[in-house]
Amino acid sequence: MIDKLFQLKQKQINQQVLQKQQILNKVELIDKELQETVETLNNASVKSMGSISDFRVLEIHKQTLKDHMVKLGEQKMHYLKQIEHYNMIIIDLNKQSEQFLYIIQEEKKKRKKEIHKLEEQVSAEYMQSKFIQESRHGKNEI
Repeated sequence: MIDKLFQLKQKQINQQVLQKQQILNKVELIDKELQETVETLNNASVKSMGSISDFRVLEIHKQTLKDHMVKLGEQKMHYLKQIEHYNMIIIDLNKQSEQFLYIIQEEKKKRKKEIHKLEEQVSAEYMQSKFIQESRHGKNEI
């Protein structure tokens, strides 16, 4: 029963780690998109001697890029909070798993002691029966 609980906790840990990794991948994608947006913002320009409307469109474009960066930053923070949440779950599951593992190890030690004790009993009984047989054979010869 404890073995099944231990295996269940291990599966739960693996699932949480997998979900955490998916979120980390999303954060990585956001970081790449943020970097691309910053590059686009820095490289956005108009031709020299361009019209005033071109400059206005450029400003609107730059403002849109800045707003997009803010939204990406908010998404990233949300994902980082989720990662922290998964970390806490994983830590808790690891603690539970370690407790079950400790119980399993203690049960194994207990079983080994019992087996060792039974082996000693069998050995002692064998020695007693051998002694009794030898003493009977010794009396019959006299």
